[in-house]
Amino acid sequence: MRSLAVALCVLSFLAQAASAGWMAGRIVDVRGVVHDMIARVDWQYPWQLPPRFRDHCRYEYFTARPFCSDHCGGDYQFYYCSQASFGCCHIGRGYCDWSGLLRCHP
Repeated sequence: MRSLAVALCVLSFLAQAASAGWMAGRIVDVRGVVHDMIARVDWQYPWQLPPRFRDHCRYEYFTARPFCSDHCGGDYQFYYCSQASFGCCHIGRGYCDWSGLLRCHP
């Protein structure tokens, strides 16, 4: 009887988690938007960069987020905003402005 109660609790938890994930996906749904044109503003993960810039990748010390530096140096992160604007900024300090240009803030 106890194992049946545990199984029902686990089943109800999984059903709620699955419906919450489905609902979050519906809320954040961005159909009709070209995903290649979206660039992260504050942090870019290695898989968001074009393949030719995915080198010299490692993890940041404090947050353990992965980043790539692409020959920029150990204290720099490579940012890609568009085909015309990409480069290096200090880790976590770069962003893409509204016109698609790379900016590094101090």
